Amino acid sequence: MAADIATLSTLLEASLDPRQNKQAEAAISQEQIKPGFSLALLQIVANNSSPPTIRLSSALYFKNFVKRNWVDENGAYLLPEDEVVAIKRELIGLMVAVPPNLQAQLGEAISAIADSDFWQRWDTLVDDLISRLTPDNATVNNGVLRVAHSIFKRWRPLFRSDDLFTEINHVLQKFSAPFLNLLENTDRVIGNSQNSPEALKGAFTTLELIIKIFYDLSCQDLPPVFEDNIAAISTLLHKYLVYDNPALHTDDESESGPLEYVKAGIFEALMLYVSKYEDVFGPQLPQFVETTWNFLMSVGLETKYDILVSKALQFLTRVAGTQHAESFNNQQVLVQVIEKVVLPNLTLRESDVELFEDEPIEFIRRDLEGSDNDTRRRAATNFLRTLMSRYETLVTSTAQTYVDAYLQDYAKNPKDNWKSKDTAVYLFSAIAAKGTATATQGVININPNVDILAFFQNNIAANLEGEDMSPILKVDSIKFLYNFRNQLSPELWRAAFPLLVKHLTNSNYVIHTYAAIAAERVLFMTDDKRNPIIPKAQVVGVSKDLLTHLFKLITKESAPEKIQENEFLMKCVMRVLIFIREGVLPISEIVLNNFINILKVIRHNPSNPRFYYYLFEGLGALIRYAAPTHSSAFETKLYNPFSAILSEGIEEFTPYVFQLFAALLEANPSGELTSYYRSLFEIIILPGVWEARGNVPALVRLLTAMIPRDVQNIVAKNQVEPMLGIFQKLVSSKANEIYSFELIESIITYVPLEALQPYFVTILQLMLTRLSNMKTEVFQQRFVAFYHFISARQDRGLGADFFIAVSDQVQHDVFKAIYLTIILPETQKLPRPLDRKTAVVSFTKTLTDSQAFVDRYPKGWNLTTQRLIELLVNPPVPPAADDVIPDADVDELGFGVGFTQLNTCKKQPKDPFPEITDVKGWVGQYLKEANTRHNGRIVTLVQERLTPDVKQALAKYLE
Repeated sequence: MAADIATLSTLLEASLDPRQNKQAEAAISQEQIKPGFSLALLQIVANNSSPPTIRLSSALYFKNFVKRNWVDENGAYLLPEDEVVAIKRELIGLMVAVPPNLQAQLGEAISAIADSDFWQRWDTLVDDLISRLTPDNATVNNGVLRVAHSIFKRWRPLFRSDDLFTEINHVLQKFSAPFLNLLENTDRVIGNSQNSPEALKGAFTTLELIIKIFYDLSCQDLPPVFEDNIAAISTLLHKYLVYDNPALHTDDESESGPLEYVKAGIFEALMLYVSKYEDVFGPQLPQFVETTWNFLMSVGLETKYDILVSKALQFLTRVAGTQHAESFNNQQVLVQVIEKVVLPNLTLRESDVELFEDEPIEFIRRDLEGSDNDTRRRAATNFLRTLMSRYETLVTSTAQTYVDAYLQDYAKNPKDNWKSKDTAVYLFSAIAAKGTATATQGVININPNVDILAFFQNNIAANLEGEDMSPILKVDSIKFLYNFRNQLSPELWRAAFPLLVKHLTNSNYVIHTYAAIAAERVLFMTDDKRNPIIPKAQVVGVSKDLLTHLFKLITKESAPEKIQENEFLMKCVMRVLIFIREGVLPISEIVLNNFINILKVIRHNPSNPRFYYYLFEGLGALIRYAAPTHSSAFETKLYNPFSAILSEGIEEFTPYVFQLFAALLEANPSGELTSYYRSLFEIIILPGVWEARGNVPALVRLLTAMIPRDVQNIVAKNQVEPMLGIFQKLVSSKANEIYSFELIESIITYVPLEALQPYFVTILQLMLTRLSNMKTEVFQQRFVAFYHFISARQDRGLGADFFIAVSDQVQHDVFKAIYLTIILPETQKLPRPLDRKTAVVSFTKTLTDSQAFVDRYPKGWNLTTQRLIELLVNPPVPPAADDVIPDADVDELGFGVGFTQLNTCKKQPKDPFPEITDVKGWVGQYLKEANTRHNGRIVTLVQERLTPDVKQALAKYLE
């Protein structure tokens, strides 16, 4: 039965109503299975008489549906062929015809399709786009250009490759001439529309998109057609960099308009050409530098120009990094640079103070070093630092005179002239650091011509302690500590830490948040011997008050979105828990209750992925350090909130909850599963739960934690087969192959052999099919490790002969080829020490106890000995239990539908042979005992089968 448009419209409408949206979304999921679902969504988007909210909702659903259901990991279509063809046929025409807010969603869908299909499977696309371009219809042209940009912008971050250049050349061949034609036409339309504001705005939007595409087409290499026309293109770009028309001005001082966006786009393109194509673009550069200079000298302080000022400064920063910077190498010019350009953009404006008071979290996000927000202050700082990297002493001494002047101005009247000190601290920080500070490490390289410690003692320390001053100066002092954290001595930090803790109690939002940011980082810092800079006892002593207070700040307002607004506070909670470790035991109940109360509220509207990532990492740390002592209390308390998350299907939290359930079980590996966990087990062996790719790693971990605790019950209830069904699904997918091995090894370790006997041939068959059909490096490595895992376990009825017997049932004597071409040559490449240790055990036991290697594979005996000796040259040393928790860079974590690993409660690798501590010694001992057990057979085989050099190498183990 095909998807029904009327039903779908009703459901989309219901999904916008908070009271019905969960049921509506569940019903839409049912509709997704019906044929034609995606086309029905497009028809709703296309219907002008539908309410705009429903059309937008439909466009969003279409985009997400396409992203998830277009192709599988091998590029094969997941939708029926006719649906694929129809979508490609209709999509461009539709996008050109709908309003911009719908175009944005459809553009993302087109970009997702292009990822897999463009250009070989969609080679008509560029011609289709070109055929729709018009001389002067801005609405149609803008639709076409949005589609083009959504496809071409994919090239920006990619590494050079033949395939990529083939695709770009395919586009350039067809698109270049019409594109330059459209640029000329648009210039003409703008000229003819001076008195028609609407037409002018439409044409300016076209120009903005043209400049974005100009960047896309140039991002990897300079297109020959642009090189041939560089002078004409530059003239046009320059024309619009200085262009003005009152009809394009916005009334609001804080809102950028089409004029600002076009000019910002031009600066982006100029930066690209300065960095990559200076040899061709160099002659055009002087006019742009002069224009930019004049612009920066005269531009107003209104926030609507912020994007433009920061792009202009970034452009000059690029120029300052080239040979064209020589004009700045002069005291008078530098005085002008600092007075007219740097200082006006470093100085705090009224709008910044308003942001500090009215939208504190936004102020913090923009202000934080290491954030990627384009602010005037950051752009001016980077410009100055780039000049300093070329002319260090000149820039430092020139800037230092201004720092001193501002500090003197502040000293005259601290109450009224506090902004002068703010500027002085900013300017000093700008010249004190070399390069940009990072979020993880702060400032790494410093300018040797300034004294950071003296500046701290004379101008910062007092502000940290004093009470009566501007809150912004208080923030400046904390931020100075935070940025220059690696330059201050451990003694200084130990004195500063209690002050930071005290500032957490400050009622000002920005002050207590910056205190949390700085406290979190100092707890992360260690000395040369990897010991923390702040003594653990000092933090454990204040931990109860500190954590209680942080939770109080987080939950000050009760709305879900307000609670999760400030991820910096939650990151500090997480860091304190990681830092105090078992020190949390006396207060674990208080901390756990706080986490649970927050979870109960925010699950209704997960809105800040960073906040809840830190929340779950914090919970992970609590489970890791406190659950082993209080396991049943933790399990009992976390059942309800976790099961509510699972039963309500809160996708954002589900992979975290599965990981934490697993960590809870691992904290108490003994004892049977409770009835709750048993009912959970029954849910997670259902195929449906495994559909969401982000759940897979966490589900595998949870299953492998449950199996050892309930194996008798699992066998009794015939639940082995569904687990093997999951293995079958995982092993056939490149994305999940590594998890398939984790699961099967756990099943074989704990499930009695007789219960698995009927399935071994199928298990091996699935693996060998993968090896012959689509072998990956990872799959091959995991397969080799799997062989050794079986071969080393004779004590459980497994071993090399067992593996050979099973492989014979798949195909007679297939083992010989596998052993010679994969297992022997690849074993040495196993990266994990525990796998290498298992391989040593496996090879040793093959030599001592395999009948097949005595009778069927006599040559194999010699080859196995050689490989064993190679492994023993560098005997594998299993890793010591590493209790350092890595610091995940949240900006690198891809939040959203995927899986995010929790570092605080990562599964620890388990040594399958903990009793073997000295690997070399064990091999000699085992060989000698086996020789006795087999009445001297080993020594006989050594004499008969080994070449002299191998015999000599093995002799020292048999002495």
